[in-house]
Amino acid sequence: MTSIHDQAMNYVYQQVLQRLLGFFSRAERTALQLLIQRLAVAAGGMEHIGDYKVLAIQSGGRDNCYTLALLRAAQLTIATRAPATFQLRIASLRLSGTNCAAVENMHRTNSALFVYDDPRVEVLMVDDREVLPFNHLTPISDAGRESSRLNLLMIGHRRKWRGGFDLWDDGYLATGEFYGQIARWDGGVDALLIGDTPRRQKQFIEGLKRAAAKAGLQPSHTGEAGCAGLFALLDELGSDCYHRFYADYGQARWRPQERFETCRRAACIDIHDLLVSNLEDRWPLLTEFLGFQPDELSAQISDNEFVSPSISAHIRGLHACFVQNRNYESGVAQYLQRALVMMRRKHLPERMCEQAIEVFGNPATLVELRARAAVEAQKNLGLSEAQLVCLLFAPFIEKGAGLERFLRQCHPGMLVAMPELHKAMQGHPVAEQIMQWMTDVSGLPVSLIGQLYRMEWTPVDADGAAEAHIQKGASQMTAGDSDAGITREDEWSAGH
Repeated sequence: MTSIHDQAMNYVYQQVLQRLLGFFSRAERTALQLLIQRLAVAAGGMEHIGDYKVLAIQSGGRDNCYTLALLRAAQLTIATRAPATFQLRIASLRLSGTNCAAVENMHRTNSALFVYDDPRVEVLMVDDREVLPFNHLTPISDAGRESSRLNLLMIGHRRKWRGGFDLWDDGYLATGEFYGQIARWDGGVDALLIGDTPRRQKQFIEGLKRAAAKAGLQPSHTGEAGCAGLFALLDELGSDCYHRFYADYGQARWRPQERFETCRRAACIDIHDLLVSNLEDRWPLLTEFLGFQPDELSAQISDNEFVSPSISAHIRGLHACFVQNRNYESGVAQYLQRALVMMRRKHLPERMCEQAIEVFGNPATLVELRARAAVEAQKNLGLSEAQLVCLLFAPFIEKGAGLERFLRQCHPGMLVAMPELHKAMQGHPVAEQIMQWMTDVSGLPVSLIGQLYRMEWTPVDADGAAEAHIQKGASQMTAGDSDAGITREDEWSAGH
């Protein structure tokens, strides 16, 4: 019976492969052969490929789904030529900002590639530091949502209020920690597959270092470029990147704890140079075979993968309104202007630029846009508009250095209570109403506000400010990159 079942499954896998190859161009078939060679060399020869395990991170994005299809084609092709093929671990991280459309794209891709029932493939997800079998029907847990919300706020507040528009750096830190942990879970993996361009790899590494510095860690500024140095950097950061924030507060451990390797060395296999086809050529494979359902505008206009374009535009509007004493509309217009520059640098169809103008440039719908973005931020991030404004001012860090500015601009009625607010942040007892106001306006418990109060702005190293070092690296992106986005300096130049 087992033999009959195996034969039947092998037939299914062959059918999946043949249909998949039917969508490949000649250049993609060549790239597939080069990928197989690269994997064989990394494994130490085709005779060792059956003992080799590859980790693929799943995000549900367009390029991510395409890369996974190419990797699956390599796995199934090797299976037709050799006694064994490599093992594959597909893993995704649930963050509070992860949208349902991305999770659905993951599921449709997995189903089309027939990975769920293949014993050579593990399909996993991580929710609140717990490794679980992937289930697209399971939303992020309440504990995971709360942990994600607190992490976002703690990292986001550890910044100078005019130090850069990097409110979402927690996404880099959470993702980096996830890479390090999922790579050593249950026997570990031999390699992480990387399909991002060198520019995007650099952007991730610099974002990770910037976020780590905010979390009180001290990543070195040396190491290999791009993701080649990723695991060495993760070793530096350790297994708990948030312990400086939550020493007395408590945070979930990575679990099941007994299934993690103490130390597991993994390599990175960079295949960005093998992703040969252009965007238009990929659509039949993505939509007809994988069932990918794109949100074209969000994919192309987004300047940060950890927050949606509507929330980015909303934050721009709030920043203009509360920080710069301009109006909300001018901030959204600034966001749109920079987004259009980015889209035209990438030579996107003009219809997409027109769509962006319709969404973000129509004065008649801006009130509705603001209301929708506020609802989205509350639903996905657990943050009210007042809490987002508080995050923009970062008033608690450095012993409340920015508190008076924040109160004078946004809550003038609380200026009289400033001494009591300082007392609360220092750990002294104050009236319950004061503590409740602090929690309501920030989204943080008073104990964690006190933790921020005792911390300085992003620490400096012997060579100067870590933040300045990282910004310098980020600013060296070239305008000619096909996927070039808006740099952090570009984003804020008009505001300074």
